[in-house]
Parts: sequence; C-alpha cells; structure tokens
Amino acid sequence: MTVVVGYSPTAEGKGALPFAFGEALQRGTDLIIVAEEDSASEESFGAAVQSARDEADAAGVVVKVHDNESGRSHADNLIDLSYAEGTDLVVIGIRRRSPVGKLLMGSISQRVILESQSPVTAVKPPVGLPR
Repeated sequence: MTVVVGYSPTAEGKGALPFAFGEALQRGTDLIIVAEEDSASEESFGAAVQSARDEADAAGVVVKVHDNESGRSHADNLIDLSYAEGTDLVVIGIRRRSPVGKLLMGSISQRVILESQSPVTAVKPPVGLPR
C-alpha cells in the first residue's frame, strides 16, 4: 500500500509533503514523491523532504522518488500512479484562493481530482509559508 504525493518547489508542494508523511505513517505505508519536472534534482529538494519528515515525525516511513516519464505532465504522472495497484491515497497541494478563484482550480489540481482512481486529498499550505 502506498501514499503518493505531488511535489513542486512551491508553498503548495511544501505544504503537502508533511501531510503525506503523516498519512503514510498513520497508514503504515510507503510514500512515493512525484516531483514536478526536474525539481527532485534541485538542492532544496532533500532539505524539503527532510523538513517534512521531521515535521510529521515520520522516521519509519519508506520514501521513494518517482522518476517522471519524459514528455508527460505532472498531472499525468500523478494520475497514472493513482491507478497503480496498492495506491491508497494521492496528496496534492493547492493554493489558497479568493471566493471567485475557488470556482476555478489550477489545471493540474483539477485534473488530478477529476481523473484519479484513488482518493485525492487537497492540502492548503500553512498561512504565512513563504512562496
């Protein structure tokens, strides 16, 4: 069984990571991080993952970083993993929006929520988290 989280080096992505670690810990499952484009190769990626792990006190969670298929969007990679056997949950970060903005979500978030096979949890970043 697995929890899948979409990561991007934004406040939204960094807000979703600790939640996903907590879910994986609570469920006793592995965590698969799907990094947007090549953000897993950035220096800050390891620090963001370790910070999220510490924040969720998820020392026992096994973390795997999913290699994205080239030419596929971040949403496609998340949706494909939602159909993989053993995927319990997909976690994505979403922006805080104004009342009008709530009518229209970001295209990645909207596609993942609408097209995923597994349940999807949309997590807002903590208030005041720098972008």
